[in-house]
Amino acid sequence: MDELHSSELKSILHSKRAHIYYLEHCRVLVNGGRVEYVTDAGKESLYWNIPIANTTTILLGTGTSITQAAMRELAKAGVLVGFCGGGGTPLFSANEVDVEVAWLTPQSEYRPTEYLQAWVRFWFDDGLRLQAAKFFQRARLKRIAAHWLRSRELKEARFEPEADELSALLERAEQSIDAALDTESLLTGEARLTKALFRTAARASSYGDFTRAKRGGGADPANRFLDHGNYLAYGLAATATWVLGLPHGLAVLHGKTRRGGLVFDVADLVKDAVILPQAFISAVRGDEEQEFRRACIESLTRSESLDFMIDSIKQIAVETGSEG
Repeated sequence: MDELHSSELKSILHSKRAHIYYLEHCRVLVNGGRVEYVTDAGKESLYWNIPIANTTTILLGTGTSITQAAMRELAKAGVLVGFCGGGGTPLFSANEVDVEVAWLTPQSEYRPTEYLQAWVRFWFDDGLRLQAAKFFQRARLKRIAAHWLRSRELKEARFEPEADELSALLERAEQSIDAALDTESLLTGEARLTKALFRTAARASSYGDFTRAKRGGGADPANRFLDHGNYLAYGLAATATWVLGLPHGLAVLHGKTRRGGLVFDVADLVKDAVILPQAFISAVRGDEEQEFRRACIESLTRSESLDFMIDSIKQIAVETGSEG
């Protein structure tokens, strides 16, 4: 096998990359210049290639290890690595990079500063920071409406929300955003909307009664899938902020005093639109976690969620930063 060198890898924009990997019970190492994960099958070891040039995020679950050489190659390719528990949740905070998230971000002296400079121009102004938070929330509403009502995949899965009811719900939420005088009001409205979306999704998928529970929700599959899928969205959000050079601590809504808040702000752009309906669809179908994870990744890719995150951050930085 010919050995590859990092200079031979084609550079793919993060917004066009196709893969999020969740790995468990394996070793990640470099073999012949390629980053691979190794699983044991009896007395044999099976090697599987990871196309790092086309990968955004790797989640390392139960029973995994990774070599220094593999981390070096992943960093060169700009791949974020996160350590997590079984099934993709929870993510652990060994180094306090994020709240509940141990993102090992690639290091480079050449990260862009354009959007960071624009972001910090407005970030210390309470009014402009609120304006940016409202932009995130309005973009979230538009994404929900577009995906829930026009997605062919959701229709094929018989996820059928009542259009007038959903539109009225989103309209009330937008009015609440417009009227919000501070981030506390925005967070209250966000929680109210999400609770209503759970009820709407349960009806649209014929799931039955549903109550959101934290940390996996025990035996309830929709709760487990929501937690699992949300961490996939966090991985994309962490990638989007890294691509644009924004530290995760510069949140505009979710806890500006903690270091991981911006990841949660950005993930909200797609969590309810993409992850929430898929959680209920997979729960009704009786999917296993791997099937649910694959469906989420395919939906995130088809809907160009990472593109949407990056473009939204750029627009906020440019438009709000110009007022700072």
